[in-house]
Amino acid sequence: MTHSFVVHIPDAGLEPEPLDPAQIVSGTPEVTGKVVWESEDGRQVRGIWQITPGVVTDTEANELFVVVSGSATIEIEGGPTLHVGPGDMAVLREGDRTTWTVHETLRKAYAISL
Repeated sequence: MTHSFVVHIPDAGLEPEPLDPAQIVSGTPEVTGKVVWESEDGRQVRGIWQITPGVVTDTEANELFVVVSGSATIEIEGGPTLHVGPGDMAVLREGDRTTWTVHETLRKAYAISL
Protein backbone atom coordinates (compact mmCIF):
# COMPACT_ATOMS: atom_id res chain seq x y z
CA MET A 1 0.00 0.00 0.00
CA THR A 2 1.25 3.42 -0.82
CA HIS A 3 -1.19 5.53 1.22
CA SER A 4 -2.18 5.89 4.83
CA PHE A 5 -5.22 3.81 5.77
CA VAL A 6 -7.47 2.62 8.59
CA VAL A 7 -8.73 -0.88 9.34
CA HIS A 8 -11.53 -1.67 11.82
CA ILE A 9 -9.85 -4.61 13.57
CA PRO A 10 -12.83 -6.22 15.35
CA ASP A 11 -14.67 -7.12 12.15
CA ALA A 12 -11.86 -7.22 9.57
CA GLY A 13 -12.10 -10.22 7.26
CA LEU A 14 -9.31 -12.75 7.86
CA GLU A 15 -7.98 -15.67 5.81
CA PRO A 16 -7.15 -19.17 7.11
CA GLU A 17 -3.51 -19.69 8.13
CA PRO A 18 -3.20 -23.42 8.83
CA LEU A 19 -1.08 -24.38 11.82
CA ASP A 20 1.68 -26.95 11.51
CA PRO A 21 0.18 -29.97 13.35
CA ALA A 22 3.47 -30.26 15.29
CA GLN A 23 2.65 -26.91 16.96
CA ILE A 24 -0.67 -28.10 18.41
CA VAL A 25 -0.35 -29.31 22.00
CA SER A 26 -4.07 -29.72 22.71
CA GLY A 27 -7.48 -28.82 21.36
CA THR A 28 -8.28 -27.90 17.77
CA PRO A 29 -7.13 -24.29 17.48
CA GLU A 30 -7.63 -22.52 14.17
CA VAL A 31 -5.64 -19.50 13.03
CA THR A 32 -6.73 -16.76 10.64
CA GLY A 33 -4.99 -13.55 9.72
CA LYS A 34 -4.41 -10.72 7.31
CA VAL A 35 -1.30 -8.73 6.48
CA VAL A 36 -2.43 -5.11 6.07
CA TRP A 37 1.01 -3.62 5.29
CA GLU A 38 4.48 -4.87 4.47
CA SER A 39 7.63 -2.86 3.80
CA GLU A 40 9.21 -3.11 0.35
CA ASP A 41 12.09 -5.18 1.75
CA GLY A 42 9.71 -7.49 3.65
CA ARG A 43 11.38 -6.78 6.99
CA GLN A 44 8.42 -4.92 8.54
CA VAL A 45 4.97 -6.52 8.63
CA ARG A 46 1.72 -5.18 10.12
CA GLY A 47 -1.43 -7.20 10.41
CA ILE A 48 -4.28 -8.83 12.27
CA TRP A 49 -4.13 -12.37 13.69
CA GLN A 50 -6.71 -14.54 15.39
CA ILE A 51 -6.60 -17.94 17.11
CA THR A 52 -9.41 -20.04 18.60
CA PRO A 53 -9.07 -21.83 21.96
CA GLY A 54 -6.41 -24.50 22.39
CA VAL A 55 -2.73 -24.82 23.23
CA VAL A 56 0.02 -24.23 20.64
CA THR A 57 3.77 -23.70 20.58
CA ASP A 58 5.69 -21.17 18.51
CA THR A 59 9.07 -19.56 18.00
CA GLU A 60 8.53 -15.83 17.91
CA ALA A 61 9.70 -12.99 15.71
CA ASN A 62 10.43 -9.53 17.13
CA GLU A 63 6.80 -8.52 17.67
CA LEU A 64 4.68 -5.89 19.37
CA PHE A 65 0.97 -6.63 19.54
CA VAL A 66 -2.24 -5.30 21.08
CA VAL A 67 -5.05 -7.67 22.02
CA VAL A 68 -8.41 -6.54 20.69
CA SER A 69 -10.52 -9.40 22.06
CA GLY A 70 -10.16 -12.73 23.83
CA SER A 71 -7.54 -13.95 26.27
CA ALA A 72 -4.50 -16.17 26.49
CA THR A 73 -1.62 -17.15 28.70
CA ILE A 74 1.77 -17.10 26.96
CA GLU A 75 4.54 -19.07 28.64
CA ILE A 76 8.00 -18.02 27.49
CA GLU A 77 10.63 -20.73 27.86
CA GLY A 78 13.20 -19.46 30.37
CA GLY A 79 11.20 -16.25 30.87
CA PRO A 80 7.97 -14.84 32.24
CA THR A 81 4.40 -16.03 31.78
CA LEU A 82 2.24 -13.35 30.19
CA HIS A 83 -1.52 -13.07 30.72
CA VAL A 84 -3.07 -11.05 27.89
CA GLY A 85 -6.58 -9.77 27.24
CA PRO A 86 -8.39 -6.87 25.56
CA GLY A 87 -6.37 -3.66 25.62
CA ASP A 88 -3.09 -5.32 26.59
CA MET A 89 0.08 -4.56 24.63
CA ALA A 90 2.82 -7.20 24.64
CA VAL A 91 6.32 -7.46 23.24
CA LEU A 92 7.87 -10.78 22.21
CA ARG A 93 11.55 -11.11 21.40
CA GLU A 94 12.89 -12.81 18.31
CA GLY A 95 13.63 -16.43 19.13
CA ASP A 96 11.36 -16.64 22.18
CA ARG A 97 10.01 -20.19 22.39
CA THR A 98 6.43 -19.88 23.57
CA THR A 99 3.43 -21.95 24.55
CA TRP A 100 0.11 -20.18 24.01
CA THR A 101 -2.90 -21.35 26.02
CA VAL A 102 -5.83 -19.59 24.38
CA HIS A 103 -8.81 -19.33 26.74
CA GLU A 104 -11.16 -17.30 24.50
CA THR A 105 -10.71 -16.67 20.78
CA LEU A 106 -7.95 -14.06 20.69
CA ARG A 107 -7.65 -11.33 18.05
CA LYS A 108 -4.64 -9.05 17.97
CA ALA A 109 -3.12 -6.32 15.83
CA TYR A 110 0.62 -6.79 15.39
CA ALA A 111 3.81 -5.22 14.13
CA ILE A 112 6.68 -7.60 13.34
CA SER A 113 10.27 -6.67 12.55
CA LEU A 114 12.30 -9.34 10.75
